[in-house]
Amino acid sequence: MNITIIGTGYVGLVTGACLAETGNHVFCIDVAAHKIDLLNHGGVPIYELGLQEMIARNRAAGRIHFSTDLAAGAAHGDILFIAVGTPPDEDGSADLQYVLAAARNIGQHMQGFKVIVNKSTVPVGTAQRVQQTIAVELAARAVEHSFSVVSNPEFLKEGEAIGDFMQPDRIVLGCDNDQNGVRAAEIMRCLYAPFNRDHKRILQMDVRSAELTKYAANAMLATRISFINELANLAECMGADIEEVRRGIGPDPRIGNHFLSAGCGYGGSCFPKDVQALIRTASEYHQPLPLLSAVEAVNDAQKQVLVRKIVARLGEDLSAFRFAVWGLAFKPNTDDMREAPSRILIAALLARGATVVAYDPVAMDEARRVFMLDLQNAPAAHARLSLSEDPMQAVAGADALVVVTEWNEFKNPDFQRLRAQLKKPLIFDGRNVYEPAEMSELGIEYHAIGRVYEGF
Repeated sequence: MNITIIGTGYVGLVTGACLAETGNHVFCIDVAAHKIDLLNHGGVPIYELGLQEMIARNRAAGRIHFSTDLAAGAAHGDILFIAVGTPPDEDGSADLQYVLAAARNIGQHMQGFKVIVNKSTVPVGTAQRVQQTIAVELAARAVEHSFSVVSNPEFLKEGEAIGDFMQPDRIVLGCDNDQNGVRAAEIMRCLYAPFNRDHKRILQMDVRSAELTKYAANAMLATRISFINELANLAECMGADIEEVRRGIGPDPRIGNHFLSAGCGYGGSCFPKDVQALIRTASEYHQPLPLLSAVEAVNDAQKQVLVRKIVARLGEDLSAFRFAVWGLAFKPNTDDMREAPSRILIAALLARGATVVAYDPVAMDEARRVFMLDLQNAPAAHARLSLSEDPMQAVAGADALVVVTEWNEFKNPDFQRLRAQLKKPLIFDGRNVYEPAEMSELGIEYHAIGRVYEGF
C-alpha cells in the first residue's frame, strides 16, 4: 500500500519504518526541513533501539522516503497518518494546532478517496474536528472527494517501540459506521494483517471510544506508578520494605507486577501530558476526575523525593557538596528527557548551591539542549553543572552518587572502585537498583525508595 506519514517525530518514524518493513511504500512528511535533511542523510532525530538500522534498510530498498512536500505526500498516500505532536497547552489540554494544520493540508491537496488516520494522542472528538477541517478545505476548492477519519492510537513504549509495533498486544481501530467508515475499516485491516496473524489483535470500535482508550491506558499505568510510590513512602515510615510488598501482591493475577516499581516519579512524553489532558477534557464535560488529579499530585511530589532525602541527610545548604548523577532520560533505552525526574533533581541541587556532574548512556546531546533551556536565566548555575562521558569519571571526587534512571550499565558496577571514587560512600537511589543488604556489606550508606536499610 501507499502510506503517507505526516510528522517525523517518535510515533511517525516508528510507524513509517515498521510499515515500510512489511513492504508498504511510505512517504514521511515534516515541515521541519532540518529533520528531513537529517533523515535523508542517514541520521535519525530521536534515539530508539533498532530504528536507525530499520530506516536505513528500507531507504536502501526504496520503500521509505522523506520530504517537506505536503502536496506530494497527500497525492502519494491512500492512507494518511497524522502523527504530529500534541503538546500540553497552558491549561493542560492537548494543543491540536498541528493536528488541524495537517488536516487543512490534506484537504487542500487530496485527490480521490483517502483514509485519514489520527495516530497522534488526541482528545475525544478530535476525529470529528479533523473531518470538519478537511471538509471545509474541500468545499473551498469546490471539489468532492470521499474520505474517512479513523482513530488508531499507538501503544508504544519508548525503548521497545519497534517490538511493540511489530508484535502488538492489540490494534485499536475507531471507525464510523457509514459507507466510508466501513471501507476505511477494511483498508486498515488489510494494512495491519501482517501484525494480526492470529486474527485476535484488532479491536474495532467507534471513534470516540478509540480516542478515549489511549488516554485510559496511560492514565491507568500512571495510577499504578503513583499508587506504589505512595505505598513506598508509607513503607519507609513503618519500617517495611516496598520490594517485599511488591513481591507479595504481584503474583495475584488481578494485580500483576507491571508498573509497580517504586521510584522517583514518572516522566516522558505521554503520562504527564495525557493525564493532564484527560483531566482537562473531563472538566469540559463537568465531570471531575479526583483520582487522576491525585495521581498527578502524587507524581509531582515524588519527583522531589530524592531532594528531600538528600536535604535530610546533608542539610538545606548544599554549596559544599558535589553530586554525581547517573541517568538523565526519563527511562532507560531512550534519550527522551521530557518531564524527566532528573531535571527536577538537578535544578533543586543547583538551587541549593551544589555542584553536579551528570552522565547518561544516550541522552547527553539532549541533556545539553535541555539544560541550556532550563538554566538560561540562571547563568551562575551553569558553572556548577557539567556532563561527563563516563560514569566513573562523573563519580570521581563526588560526595554522593544519585541514581535517577535504571540503565542496565548501572546495575552492577565495580562497587569497590565506585566506593573508592566517592569522597563519602553515599548513594541515593531513585530507582531501587541495588539491594540494601549488599550495600551494607560493602560499607556504602544507601538511601532508596521505601527500602529497609540497617547499615548506618
